[in-house]
Amino acid sequence: MAAKVEIYTWATCPFCIRAKNLLTRKGVEFTEYSIDGDEVARDKMSDRANGRRSVPQIFINDRHVGGCDDIHALEAQGKLNELLATAL
Repeated sequence: MAAKVEIYTWATCPFCIRAKNLLTRKGVEFTEYSIDGDEVARDKMSDRANGRRSVPQIFINDRHVGGCDDIHALEAQGKLNELLATAL
């Protein structure tokens, strides 16, 4: 079983697109929450993301891993595959 991956996005956000592209290239299935203009959903995301309100915000197995730069940094450090291989 694979990791549970969730990503909060806006449709036109280039960082969201870049993060989703990385996950897609790696063959990762993820749940996307498109929160364009939805302040209630953004507040929920912010609560989960330790107050961060920027998008994307990415969670692996309910652990907040950060945004686009953070997930690309994990990939560059060789740590992303390990997180993605761990099932709940």
